[in-house]
Amino acid sequence: MDKAYRLRGRVWIEGPDGTFLGYGRVVLLERIREHGSISAAARSMQMSYRHAWKLVDSMNRQSRNTVVEKSTGGRGGGGATLTEAGEKAVAAFWSAYGDFRDFLAERGRQVDL
Repeated sequence: MDKAYRLRGRVWIEGPDGTFLGYGRVVLLERIREHGSISAAARSMQMSYRHAWKLVDSMNRQSRNTVVEKSTGGRGGGGATLTEAGEKAVAAFWSAYGDFRDFLAERGRQVDL
C-alpha cells in the first residue's frame, strides 16, 4: 500500500514583541477592511472584541506605521479602516505564505519514508 506524506507548517512574521502577523491576524485585518469595524470583524470570527482589540493594538505598536486606524464612536458609531501600511502588511504576509506553501509542497514531494 502506497502512503503519501506531506510537509505541514505555519509561518508568521515576528516583531519586536513577538508575533506581528500570522494567519489569524491577517484574517482579522481583512475582516476589518470588509466590515469597517473591529467589533464587527471580531463577531464575524467569533472572537471577543477585547481579544481583537489587543491583536490590533499589538500590530499597531509593532509596526513602523499604524496598520488600523480607529475612530471613536458617537452618533454614527465608531469604525476602523486599514491604512496603506495595513494593506501592505496583508499583501506581504500572503506573498510569504504562498511561497511557504509552495516550498512545503515541493519539499514534501521529496519525502520518501
